[in-house]
This record gives sequence, structure tokens and C-alpha cells, in this order.
Amino acid sequence: MTAPGVDDAVQEKPHEERLAERRLHPITPLRRAWAPVAVVIGWAVHDPDQAQRQLTRLTTTTLLLALAVIVPAAALYGFLTWWFTHFAVTDTELRIRTGLLFRRTAHIRLERIQAVDVTQPLLARVAGVAKLRLDVVGTDKKDELAFLGEREARALRAELLARAAGFAPETAHEVGEAPARELLRTPPRDLALSLVLTGATWLSLVAALVVPSLLWWATHSLWTVLATAVPLLGAAGASSVGRFVTEYDWTVGESPDGLRIDHGLLDRTHETVPPGRVQTVRIVQPLLWRRRDWVRVELDVAGSSNSVLVPVAPREVAEAVVARVLPGVVVPPPSALSRPPRRAGRCVPLWWRGHGLAVTDAVFASRRGLLRRSLALVPHAKVQSVRLTQGPWERLWRVADVQVDTGANKTVTARLRDAQEAAVLLGAQAERSRTGRKGARPDRWMV
Repeated sequence: MTAPGVDDAVQEKPHEERLAERRLHPITPLRRAWAPVAVVIGWAVHDPDQAQRQLTRLTTTTLLLALAVIVPAAALYGFLTWWFTHFAVTDTELRIRTGLLFRRTAHIRLERIQAVDVTQPLLARVAGVAKLRLDVVGTDKKDELAFLGEREARALRAELLARAAGFAPETAHEVGEAPARELLRTPPRDLALSLVLTGATWLSLVAALVVPSLLWWATHSLWTVLATAVPLLGAAGASSVGRFVTEYDWTVGESPDGLRIDHGLLDRTHETVPPGRVQTVRIVQPLLWRRRDWVRVELDVAGSSNSVLVPVAPREVAEAVVARVLPGVVVPPPSALSRPPRRAGRCVPLWWRGHGLAVTDAVFASRRGLLRRSLALVPHAKVQSVRLTQGPWERLWRVADVQVDTGANKTVTARLRDAQEAAVLLGAQAERSRTGRKGARPDRWMV
């Protein structure tokens, strides 16, 4: 959980550290106490036959004695892990100390923090506590502090953002959470209707009904049917009910520290899209959404797991939100996108019509998809490299692909362009990227 590039030799005065160190919320041991119980459950699932034999050998007295040992042991484990976990915010970093026998200290540099999110699972909402999750440059998963009091979590989030923005430590506590102005709120009715009009929802549901039925007809094996039906039903539920629960009451607000996103029916999540870190914006429109002119906006953010900006909204509203996350960018209309030459149909029959390209002063815009359209917008300043690729069949028909790589380790491709056009585009895009980075906005918070 340590951020790369941190000098572990940096130390504060011991007395100052002790004064600054804080503990998590006292309810945290209840969360950590489940670990020993989870080990027992995992063993039982891994070897159910052996677990059943051992369980039948136990008498009532032995079972009660076992519970009398396991429950206090789990409670003690939860208490000790909580007691020996501390965190402190210094002038330059967030330090998290954990471990009873083996001590571990995570040093998270404040300037490397990209997003600070507050999440509240259902039980945490009941208890009035929250998780603080941090996106840090160079780490694959989020660091977190779980749990803190809800007010303490929001205050700590504001303090971390203030210090990351360069405020002095003595004034960071006074900055508080920046005010937000609401830009968009997704009505539950629109969200539910959009899921009904999404082809993936129906495909997963049909697969969950048809595949187990065919297996039963072919094998008459109940276990085979259950082993197939349960994952398929889970996938169908995740693509419909799961998305509705997650994206319920989706709200986007604008504040000095970025765009704030609040959502969730059971588990509430408070996320922030960090300024200057957005590498790519994708405007997605499934086939059945076109009549209502609805779109979905997705993001690629460097070092962050934030991937959705707008779950569903009218195109005009969504493009207005895109203009806030990419200042100065105007989404090219469909009429501004140039198609590949007709001979590209020899390489990709019919589907070549779904590809398009537009290059403006601000972005490299590439569209793909005939039924489910996806328009990717890459600011020139975020392009890390440009490549031209051409297979043997493409060389025969004088077409080529131009690929741009972003800082989020993602690639956007302009497919099946005329070979001469692609060669010109390659050099021009490299030059636009160099000049774009010179005038790019800073990535720091509140700057």
C-alpha cells in the first residue's frame, strides 16, 4: 500500500508524530473480526466432504466449546488490528501504520494523490461511518481507511485535498470541503428505462434461460445445469439490477477540486473526477437509445478506477458535462466525422461504415461501432505516443490504422484510414501532442 518513488528515510520528530497520529472508528474491530471466521468458512467450502465428516463427529458440548474459543479469538483479533492501526497527516504525506508482530508503514505522498472518495456500504450508513478511498499514482488498487466517522471522513478528505493543493498545514483544517454546484441528476425512471433498452441486458437474460435449458435437455444432470445457470443468472442480475442499484440517484456536481459524483441505492459512494487527469472521454450510444437521443459518458482517468461520468442523459446535457471535464472541447457532431474510403469494406465488410474520424484543435476524436456507437475523445496533450499499423490485407487495399496511446494505458484507434491520409495524420498528431502539452492545464488539485 506504499506509493512508488517515496523516500522511506524521511522521518518526522517522534513527539510530533505521536501528537498527529489518529485511530480508526471504534466500530472497525467488528469488520476485522470476520477474518478468522472467513478462514473456517473458506476451508469448509474448499473441502465440503471433510468439513461434513468433522462436523458430524462434534458433540454439542464440543461445538459450544469451539464457539467459545473462536468467537473471543475473532473479537480479540479485530480489537488488536484496530489498536495497532494508526494514521497521520504530515506536511508532505499520509502515513498509515499497521501490524501487531510485523510493523508496516505506508507513505502516501500528498502530491501523488489523484482522487479521494468517500464510500458508505449499507451497514456503514446505519452505523454512521464511512470508508476513505485514495487513488494514488502508480498503484493498481485504491488505498483505504476503513472505517472513520462520516464527518471525520469528509473532514479528512477536505484536509488531504487542501494539503495536496499546497495549503499550509495550519490552514488546511480551515479550508473545509469546497462547495459544489449540481450539473446533472439522473432520474431513476430514465435509468431503469435505459437498462431495459440496452441489448446486453436482454442477451445476458436470454443466455441465462436458454443455455441451462439446453444443458438439461442434453445431459439431464442437475449439477451441470446449476453450475451453468448460477453464474449466468448472476451476470444477468449484475447487468440489470446491479447496475440500477449502483447508479441509482446519480448526481454530478462541479467544485474547485473537480467534478463530484454521488450515487448508490444501498451503498452510497462519493467520488471525485480529478482535474487534469482525464485521458479519454467516451460517448456511448446503444442502438435502442438513438430514438430518445440518450448517451452514456465513460472516462479513462490516469491511475484511477473512476470509469463512468454520466450513466444516461440526453446528448445535449451529457455534452455540457463533457465540456466541464474537458474545458474548451466541443464534441464533434456526426456530420463532422469522415468515414474510411469505400475500399475499406474489402477489409471489414459492412461494419466499416461505423468508423469515423475528426481532428479538432483540442481533441483526436475516433468513432467505432455500427449498432453500439462509441465516440472517443482524446485531448492532444494527453497523447503519449502515436503509431501507424497496417496488415498485409490492409496494404493490398491501401488503408491503415492510426493508434494513439494515453496516460491511462489505453489506446484509441482510427481504423481503416486511407494509407496516405494515415501517414500525414501520424506526423501531424505527433506535432499536436507536443504543442498541446505546453499549454496543458496543471494536474494539481484546486489549481
